[in-house]
Amino acid sequence: MKEIRLSTGRRTELIDITGRVQDAVAAGGASSGLCVVYVPHTTAGVTINEGADPAVRLDIAAQLDRLVPWDNDYGHLEGNAAAHIKATLTGSSVVIMIEKGRPVLGTWQSVYFCEFDGPRSRRVAIRIFPAPAPDNPAT
Repeated sequence: MKEIRLSTGRRTELIDITGRVQDAVAAGGASSGLCVVYVPHTTAGVTINEGADPAVRLDIAAQLDRLVPWDNDYGHLEGNAAAHIKATLTGSSVVIMIEKGRPVLGTWQSVYFCEFDGPRSRRVAIRIFPAPAPDNPAT
């Protein structure tokens, strides 16, 4: 397992971690298999979405803030219920296929760490699961 560390600067932000995921896949040495990216925090998440236009991640963050406003009539006493809800909406993990030693992402896709209760120091765990060798390799 590889762990990456992040320091976030705002309450809500999406940070592109695609390059770090690609580095972890390359270091894992699997030519094919699966890569799991997992966020072990209850007020942060991970998602895959467009990476070509930086406005997309700003739009996603802004719409999540509108959908789940920070100030509302929440029962959670710690005061960060909105962050917990947003983390539930994005999810805590993504699974990415590996082929030819690289993550299989679409042309426009990037992997984003999603901060909803920042600024904070955060961790992301990345685990590579190599595909099993075929029983009957081609000759």
